[in-house]
Amino acid sequence: MSWVERLRANEAICRRAPSAHNTQPWRPEYHPDEITIGVDPARSLPDSDPTGRDLALGIGAFVETCLIVSAELGLTVTAAPGPRLVPAADRYATPFTIADVEARRVARGPYAPGRVDAAVIAELGPGIAHVPTRDLVSDLAVADRWLFGTPAVAVELRDWLRLSPAHPRYHLDGLTDRALALSRFEARVLSAALRAYPVTRRLGLPALLAASGRGLLRYDGSVLVLLADDDGDRIAAGRRLLRTWLTLARHGLAVHPLSQLIDCPATASRLTERVGGEPLAVFRVGRPLAEPVRSARR
Repeated sequence: MSWVERLRANEAICRRAPSAHNTQPWRPEYHPDEITIGVDPARSLPDSDPTGRDLALGIGAFVETCLIVSAELGLTVTAAPGPRLVPAADRYATPFTIADVEARRVARGPYAPGRVDAAVIAELGPGIAHVPTRDLVSDLAVADRWLFGTPAVAVELRDWLRLSPAHPRYHLDGLTDRALALSRFEARVLSAALRAYPVTRRLGLPALLAASGRGLLRYDGSVLVLLADDDGDRIAAGRRLLRTWLTLARHGLAVHPLSQLIDCPATASRLTERVGGEPLAVFRVGRPLAEPVRSARR
């Protein structure tokens, strides 16, 4: 069996890579001696991710996951522009394993108080900025109002929510009620509000939903920001993001993406000024009070 066939046989593990809204936008194409990583346009987010930032990060995370899997399988594979996976002289050097890939979780529920240790942040390497959670309370409320108050963005989010096990794609993709740490009642209310969005928006839904998340950062904790490199390579940044999350997981720490802080123009400019660079990903980090669920995959 060729290296392409062996990696294809383990594609389900590679698909554990993270992506915005759990859209899983990657589309690997298998050739005799290389794998090209394309994009499924039906799984992009043109309204909430118009620059393709999150799309590129997700593709990069998928590439890195493939390399980690290939290394454990003993395959000599590397990444090339395209992006593509191609033969290499040696196995990809990585401290991570398939077990790390499968154990990774996003936790959107409450975290125990406490900031990330400085030694852990130093282990992540350059290009990571730290912001105390309380410093972003007001900006998160602004970003949430923007998210729920921008019709195209809110509808796009609605289309990727899976708020009931009865949803036909509940076990395949998107954001489930359990992944969002919602009670059954909260999930029903959110589902009904978004189904009637034109009406509920006029009745003040954006402000109401933003207020419901106001307490998310009202504790002594950490938000980390992945900064862009000078070369602007967002595929490489996505690979770096995955390595960052896997390193944090090895320390027992979970992450919770807060992309709306970058997507909302007003809060994005303030965050850029605060961290002194271009933010590509922003996420809460800590020890979750409840075990996070395993997200769905196709």
